[in-house]
Amino acid sequence: MALETAEQDPGSGVVPVFFLSDSTGISAETMGNALLIQFPDLVFDRTTIPFISGVEQAARVVEQIDAVVDAGLEPLVFTTAAEDAVRLELQKTRAPIIDFFDMHMSRVEDVLHRRGVRQPSRLHGVGDIKRYNNRMAAIEFTIEHDDGQSVRMLEKADVVLLAPSRCGKTPTSMYLALQHGLFVANYPLVDEDLEGTDLPEPVREHQRRCFGLVTNVDRLSRVRGERRPGSRYSSPEQCRWELRRAQQLFDAHRIPTVDTSSRSVEEISAVIIQHLGRSRPRSNRP
Repeated sequence: MALETAEQDPGSGVVPVFFLSDSTGISAETMGNALLIQFPDLVFDRTTIPFISGVEQAARVVEQIDAVVDAGLEPLVFTTAAEDAVRLELQKTRAPIIDFFDMHMSRVEDVLHRRGVRQPSRLHGVGDIKRYNNRMAAIEFTIEHDDGQSVRMLEKADVVLLAPSRCGKTPTSMYLALQHGLFVANYPLVDEDLEGTDLPEPVREHQRRCFGLVTNVDRLSRVRGERRPGSRYSSPEQCRWELRRAQQLFDAHRIPTVDTSSRSVEEISAVIIQHLGRSRPRSNRP
């Protein structure tokens, strides 16, 4: 199912990007975004189209992409489709296409002197049931513990993200869970938390798992302004106070931080994982 793509002005400087897959699309997104983050001066309008199940559906996807080309834009397409018929149909698009599967699979087949089975689910590791189940559990835990909605079983968390509202807690949490199988909780620092010197009571005993997110005043005010324009919540004065108090709280409790103002979610996650010293959940989790 395709995600809706906003109409773009050909002169807007926005580059339409499509991630295509005959499975979940996670691999296409991961590998494609790893390349796109090398172009921080560009703005990308991303559309993911997963579970392309046959030639007819692939042909409709090609029509959708070619319609963007006809509108005068130059989209970039990443695909990890493994099934030959789907992959060949997708390659009929008039847009530039980067086929990760064909690019790497052919080389592996040459080295191993045999042809791979080219089944979509195998590309995404669904055959590893234990790994798949662990990742699904991580996602469920992270959704339950988003934005302080639940403080139940925080001892299971690999990391607890702390930050004022709109500093990037939720997207970072979901990326860590989805891509790395980490159990992540995130907790918003509100005025009452920032007026004191102690960590919020629900996370106090989990200080060693805490990680702080900060940003700059201009960006925070702009992001909040999109949600509540003209409010105290989005005013530079309120944003400045919250960020200053949050940093003081982090410093007082020796909580590591990462500045999210100019980093992608992939880069933010890499900093957190490096601090954790691992990219997998703890083996002793109940």
